[in-house]
Amino acid sequence: MTFAVRLLALLCAALAVLPAAAAPKQKRLPGHEFAVIGHTFTAGGSEAQREQAVARTRRPGLDFVLVTGIKGSKEPCTDELYTRRRDMLDDPLHPVVVLPAASDWSACRNSAGKSAAIERLNRLRELLYEDQNGHGVVLPTFSRLSTNTRYRSYAENAEWMVGSVLYATINLPADNNHYRPEAGRNSEFEDRAVANRFWLTKLFAQAKRKKATAIVLFSEGDVNILTDEPGILARLGRSQLAMDGYAGVRRQVLGLAKKFNGKVLLIDTAPVPNGTEPAILWKDNIGHVSVGNRTMHVKVMPGAEQLFRLDEL
Repeated sequence: MTFAVRLLALLCAALAVLPAAAAPKQKRLPGHEFAVIGHTFTAGGSEAQREQAVARTRRPGLDFVLVTGIKGSKEPCTDELYTRRRDMLDDPLHPVVVLPAASDWSACRNSAGKSAAIERLNRLRELLYEDQNGHGVVLPTFSRLSTNTRYRSYAENAEWMVGSVLYATINLPADNNHYRPEAGRNSEFEDRAVANRFWLTKLFAQAKRKKATAIVLFSEGDVNILTDEPGILARLGRSQLAMDGYAGVRRQVLGLAKKFNGKVLLIDTAPVPNGTEPAILWKDNIGHVSVGNRTMHVKVMPGAEQLFRLDEL
């Protein structure tokens, strides 16, 4: 064996025992946390319960707090009550985003006993959203649908970014999206449906443009995003409801989610069965969880196998 051949063999042997170069670690984006206060005024909830729920969220580390509903369906629809509950939510530590619930306005009546639902919803918007940035500390990327002159009434629909996640509220009331089976009673439902279609299209387009890793949608009503259409009809009962008020929203979200590369998580405050802990269920890239009247803490960890981790406060 020549000297050159022996030298080459020794070099190959030396290279074989050298440790393999470590693969570059993928940079993980910083995580964040938020809290969701469910609709504590349902099922006999009280103002004291809401105060306790709010107190549990007043702790360091949360990027924002989402609140659904400020009164029960049997409580008066007065400005005084609306204002008192609004002031209860002011938080010096965190931004607080408030989403109205059906019980805040849909069953309200005037002194003559006639429906005052639309008038009360509009008044609620004035009182809750007179400050366009919400309550307390301001979210730097916060904006409302009402900045669009065509949809200036819909201040409850808001969106903001935290890290790589786009968050948004959408007004979908719990009482079948406030769809009324009586003829000529659906102007509010129909107008809001147009605004919500525009809003959802805008949100998904913005998420793609900003390369968001996920979209989180907050609502009161459960749109049954993971349930097939026949199953929904069976659950609702054909004889009880002439129409599924969430059908249009559900189909739009499903269609938009198919074209979105990230996760889409829907969080609502629909009731949770007794003895059941809220848990996120996933189908493809769409997730859903109902929190009922509980106060939940969500930790968001971009790049981790479990993007959203849920626990009760």
